Amino acid sequence: MQPDTTKPELIIIGGPTGIGKTSVAIEIARRFGGEIVNADSMQIYRKMDIGTAKPTPEEQASVKHHLIDIINPDQPFDAVRFADMAGKIISRLVEKKKLPLVVGGTGLYTKALAHGLFRENSSDPEVRKELHKIAEMHGSEHLYRNLEQVDPATAGRLHPNDTFRIIRALEVYRVTGAPISDFQNTHRFSDRPYQTLKIGLDMDRKILYDRINSRVEAMVDEGLVEEVKQLLDMGYSCDIKPMQSIGYRHMADFIQGRLEWDEALDTMKRDTRRYAKRQLTWFRKDPEMIWFHPGQVNEIVVEIGDFLKSK
Repeated sequence: MQPDTTKPELIIIGGPTGIGKTSVAIEIARRFGGEIVNADSMQIYRKMDIGTAKPTPEEQASVKHHLIDIINPDQPFDAVRFADMAGKIISRLVEKKKLPLVVGGTGLYTKALAHGLFRENSSDPEVRKELHKIAEMHGSEHLYRNLEQVDPATAGRLHPNDTFRIIRALEVYRVTGAPISDFQNTHRFSDRPYQTLKIGLDMDRKILYDRINSRVEAMVDEGLVEEVKQLLDMGYSCDIKPMQSIGYRHMADFIQGRLEWDEALDTMKRDTRRYAKRQLTWFRKDPEMIWFHPGQVNEIVVEIGDFLKSK
């Protein structure tokens, strides 16, 4: 099937934490006159700078960045909202003849944006609340058995303890009367709103892990402990989602006496390495991703140039 050349062109740059996505994206944006749309699920939060490795003020000044520092840590945000906000920004960039570069390691965000989301009225807070109560009373396996009856295809892809996705699938079924797998199969390719080139960054695993370890130490030197203390002093609970993320939960455990310093630091390094591995596993499953070493900027520029010329 031939691509729809009437759709706007979009470049996605993904890869694991610590790989150097920001520096690569800034150089590409400079060469093509583009702007960067953040697709990191932690860099959206205000007051969380060091632990999220946000682009520095100098980097943000050199190339326009979007969707950074847009909400407070205790405000909800998800892939649906990201896709809506990013889509509006991309439309404005296209109107200004600016190349949109979507950059980040949150694969669910980039997938939601590039492949579209089904827009049927498939959500109901009351239904979701009821399902959560059932999970609390009877456990996720009880809901999982219900899902097996109404949507065996989705149940076959989920773990019985994956409460979040089980509840979402049951919510869709109760609201629409159809399995979520039907919506996903129907819309998997039909709703793509962009002509997309996906660039993946990777390097030797040992070198990447060494970079991650060094970056964790650099975050501490830059004041990560003080940043977490400030968030706690501002009243942000350790239980909210952003404070449970890598780095923040480790420093909070140290501050509140649940971990000794060496254990907090070593565990943060370990968990960051594991996260990078999971990110690579996610992106490797996408056959459209074209892989480069972050040092291959010139080769990436050629790839993007060829992509743009072909449209």
